[in-house]
Amino acid sequence: MRPIDKIQQEIISDFNLFSDWTQKYEYLIDLGKDLKILDAKHKTEENLIKGCQSNVWLIAKKEKNNIVFNADSDAIMTKGIIALLIKILSNQTPKDITNCDLFFIKKIGLSEHLSTTRANGLLSMIKQMKLYAYGLENK
Repeated sequence: MRPIDKIQQEIISDFNLFSDWTQKYEYLIDLGKDLKILDAKHKTEENLIKGCQSNVWLIAKKEKNNIVFNADSDAIMTKGIIALLIKILSNQTPKDITNCDLFFIKKIGLSEHLSTTRANGLLSMIKQMKLYAYGLENK
């Protein structure tokens, strides 16, 4: 099993521990609180993800052969969502990131429990992370 798929399976197991979406939202919020603080110098227009209702800043760098992501948001739920994506995609190879199927979203029912604007924001976050990976692949 690929590392990204293994992490997704762990997340599915984590979410299955909760019986309702109120608890799952709280878990997402806690994930956001655990996210490493993004230095204010990175909170620029250039690092802002387009298509998100909230402000989400995302940076990516290549370390050895892997991409490392860091992000922040001004909305607590959105911060939890980006933290979840970072948990899965950070420290992975560019090829694994660009080619991955993020099946956990459907398995945990995330997209059905987000507003339309948040669901669109989720897709924008994934798209930006894959674009960064693609852009850093041969650097």
